[in-house]
Amino acid sequence: MQKQLIECVPNISEGRDLDKINTIANVVETVQGVKLLDIDPGAATNRTVITFVGEPEQVIEAAFVLIKKASELIDMSKHSGEHPRFGATDVCPLVPISGISLEDTAKYAQKLGKRVGEELSIPVYLYEKAAKEAKRENLANCRSGEYEGLSKKLSDPNWKPDHGPAEFNAAVVTTGATAISARDFLVAYNVNLNTTSTRRANAIAFDIREAGRVKREGNPITGKKVLDANGEPERIPGKLKAVKGIGWFIEEYGIAQISYNLTNISITSVHKAFDETDKVAQKRGLRVTGSELIGLIPLRAMLDAGDYFLKKQERSLGISHAEKIKIAVKSLGLDDLKPFNPSEKIIEYVLKEKGVQQLVDLTLTDFAEETAGESMAPGGGSISAYVGTLGVSLGAMVANLSAHKPGWDERWEEFSGWAEKGQVYKNKLLALVDEDTNAFNKIIEGFRMPKNSNEEKIARTEAIESATIYATEVPLLVMETACDSMEVMMAMAKHGLQNSLSDAGVGVLCARTAVYGAYFNVRINAKDIKNRDTAEQLLYKAKAVFDKAIATENEMVAYINEKI
Repeated sequence: MQKQLIECVPNISEGRDLDKINTIANVVETVQGVKLLDIDPGAATNRTVITFVGEPEQVIEAAFVLIKKASELIDMSKHSGEHPRFGATDVCPLVPISGISLEDTAKYAQKLGKRVGEELSIPVYLYEKAAKEAKRENLANCRSGEYEGLSKKLSDPNWKPDHGPAEFNAAVVTTGATAISARDFLVAYNVNLNTTSTRRANAIAFDIREAGRVKREGNPITGKKVLDANGEPERIPGKLKAVKGIGWFIEEYGIAQISYNLTNISITSVHKAFDETDKVAQKRGLRVTGSELIGLIPLRAMLDAGDYFLKKQERSLGISHAEKIKIAVKSLGLDDLKPFNPSEKIIEYVLKEKGVQQLVDLTLTDFAEETAGESMAPGGGSISAYVGTLGVSLGAMVANLSAHKPGWDERWEEFSGWAEKGQVYKNKLLALVDEDTNAFNKIIEGFRMPKNSNEEKIARTEAIESATIYATEVPLLVMETACDSMEVMMAMAKHGLQNSLSDAGVGVLCARTAVYGAYFNVRINAKDIKNRDTAEQLLYKAKAVFDKAIATENEMVAYINEKI
């Protein structure tokens, strides 16, 4: 079963005292199984976004100790900052990452809220998916009046906290209130402007954000509000859905920014928010100079941004993740205010286990030395997968060169498509380099299992059989992937840059070697499978792939010999 993981992103009302910030943030890792991902302080806003991840029970325990520590170290009666706020831990959203639904995450948020209210005596408002009534779903409603209006809010029966005291007592004076929620992944994203005017920044924010602006008679700023039949102000909606935004001046940088919360990046992406803001800014005589990510962002969002800007440039999309991220960073100006480090800002990279070195992370020299050593792994299976990786990489290279060839501009999408296919095959084969070695190690682990009792012997036999089948399936997958990848090299030989005909040919020969080598592994491992029906099925599939690869190789060799 997939492990349940949730992310917690508390925002604390301290962005200047680093000792205080670190003391608060570091308590989360006192809870076993919780990983602190990011600490992002802002001096002007006097606010820090903290991000950590783990299994649900551990995460809400970590959130509780963080809220407790923040309530001890932050005095809201002395707080000031640009960002709306009403508590020491202002907001504490839980976000489902894997293996858990948003609905179940909301139950954990409610559980956390109840404990914070009862044990810490902090007023708690549940919002978004954790909210118990519709008007509390919107954070802005829960936080209206901010800290300065909290005393009045607590005394209003309509705004009694979901948990905790409904009075502005001596303790609440220092802690303020906390809003706790469950929500989808939210990207906190600031866009930088070439102005110092908060009013101008707000005007753009109102143009863009989903809520838009209040409709007025006559003058759009000072005119009388237009009310609907219920006496509520009518609104002029903004350009983008799933976007919240305000403008502010950041003294730290000496510029005005628009601070966005992108609540659903499948509806409004980072790059869409950036481009639309730039268009609106230009209409108002301003210019976007860059942008800033607060907290973390999913890898997919960065790759999508890279693809978006590459398409605008009519460039091939079949390049590495690292290159796409570089394009995204430069196009969005994410390094405008400070350096952007993908390993610290992209959630998948942050979650990657440190200290676990894979074969594909080695240098070419180190990989060769590791292979030439006394260990049986990496062996022929891993080498076959890597040779296949090199082969399809050559195919992708020819596709990218063809997409960029002067005079072929109208064909860039055609070659981009082939380069993208090549990248998919390449990434799959790269993963199989290590997986083949992992599969071999599983067999060794099976043989090392105890066999002192009948139960242990049975368990050992079953583990060895299972591992042996898997160690046969992995090289079969290498065969299938390498064979399928030949389509890229064949297409490039026939339709791509003819100066690179030999490169496409070498690519096919590498793919053929990968198939041939992996075929040896399938056959030798299948001999040890006790279930002969399973073994014969795997061998039958492997032989069909082998025959297809040899036929493709012969076709390519004949074609090249004809052309050169």
